[in-house]
Amino acid sequence: MTLRAALAPLVAGSTWRRGVFLLLGGVLALPYGILAVIFAQMLADSAIPRPLVYILLVIAVLIAVVPLLLDGSRVLEIAAVRALLGVDLPEPAPGHHGDRETRLRSALWIATHLIVGALVMIALFSALPMALAFIAQQFGIGVEVTSRGGLGPLDGQDGGWLALTGVLLLVGLGYAVAGLGALAGSMAPVLLGPAPAERIAALEAQATRLAERNRLARELHDSVGHALTVATLQAGAAREVLDTDPEFVRRALTAIEDVGRTAMDDLDHVLGLLRENRRDRPVVAPQRTLADLDRLVTDARATGLAVHAHRAGDPTRVPAAVSREGYRIVQEGLTNAARHGHGPVAVRLDLHPDALELELVNAVRHPDRAGPGRGGRGLDGMRERVLLLGGRLTVGPDGDRWLIRARLPYQETR
Repeated sequence: MTLRAALAPLVAGSTWRRGVFLLLGGVLALPYGILAVIFAQMLADSAIPRPLVYILLVIAVLIAVVPLLLDGSRVLEIAAVRALLGVDLPEPAPGHHGDRETRLRSALWIATHLIVGALVMIALFSALPMALAFIAQQFGIGVEVTSRGGLGPLDGQDGGWLALTGVLLLVGLGYAVAGLGALAGSMAPVLLGPAPAERIAALEAQATRLAERNRLARELHDSVGHALTVATLQAGAAREVLDTDPEFVRRALTAIEDVGRTAMDDLDHVLGLLRENRRDRPVVAPQRTLADLDRLVTDARATGLAVHAHRAGDPTRVPAAVSREGYRIVQEGLTNAARHGHGPVAVRLDLHPDALELELVNAVRHPDRAGPGRGGRGLDGMRERVLLLGGRLTVGPDGDRWLIRARLPYQETR
């Protein structure tokens, strides 16, 4: 081991931060030390009745123990450990109250922090001035202090040895702080780590965030995919009649502008949510619902796709979650029909008091090639949407047609 490596713990920033953490325990231990001195004096004073002293002592002990068991004390210790010891402890679950084991582990950590911090503070206030005095007398500063007494076999005449002793005291104090800080860093996850209930709550929160992000990805796929399909088909059709039918070209450009603007709105909305989600707040997907179905059908017709839509029931009574998912399923079905289908698309929505039933049917260009892979990720998204709502989905070739049929149960809103 090189000298530089040996001295690295003494000059490392982490050692200084750990020293501050230990001294913080000493500062918090001061009221307990003052109480101990007061009660020692009271016990030594025979004029004060012993029963009164014992009663006050029991009350003081109870009051002193309470902070060790509070959830707030654990939260403060976790914050100090993360900032000063550099240990990445998870934040306690919001609204979670620790069980008995967690409180006892936390109380043991806080008590150890106070005791070790008090010892470090005592060593700092005693050994540090002594070491500095021993070193300073070597340079003729404060000689009268060291000349009055000695340290074991050393006296004021052993200036070189006293200076060496002072250096060793400083180095030893530095290594002690580094070692105790490192030990605290290794023990913090054991005594302040999450309880089983907190781990479960954290896993559930993480699963919720992942589910919302997956949903967000589906929303972007459906929205942007639909917009690109409409824009591509409209641009291709406009190119064919650019010189002969300028009115159609004008309508095509208008449709491209509309779907592009809608896709940009969805994209801006999603990016805004992602920026807000840097603090792990839940992500909410864009709010396209069955109320936007007429515009969706109009956009699909603008591509040249014949769409025959039939709706029975009031969409305002459908819960928002079901309405959003129903809209996205229809959107994905129309997008796939425009890409892969042939001929008109029949869209049927039946809004029952307890379920939304929807069906999309269209012919396929090559019946012998139709298979479960049509639509790819979009069909996987459909299945996930229906599964999350506890519904049923049928999708695939039906003779020379492509069929999508879904049933999404719900409780009707009033």
